[in-house]
Amino acid sequence: MKLHIKKGDTVKVLAGEYKGKSGRVLGIQIEKQRATVEGLNMVKKHVKPSAENPEGGIVEKEGTIHVSNLMITGADGTASRISRVKDAEGKSVRKLIKTEEEIK
Repeated sequence: MKLHIKKGDTVKVLAGEYKGKSGRVLGIQIEKQRATVEGLNMVKKHVKPSAENPEGGIVEKEGTIHVSNLMITGADGTASRISRVKDAEGKSVRKLIKTEEEIK
């Protein structure tokens, strides 16, 4: 399955507790259609003591957000849907519909 966002994209949250906030995508779970966004949906995880973390304790980290609640943004910060078009070399390229900006 192909999703409209990839790791490293800047996205804006459309619905939920973090509506209106934006951040960079840190990771994608394709099977579950969820994405981890930097600084959003922080959850607390209880960690047992280990060699690298001898004290253990409670660690805060980013949780996942469903991709249907995310929309990709361009360089100027405007959120837009994307289209996939072929470039001159025949490669598939993602472009923002609103601004016709190519997404790297």
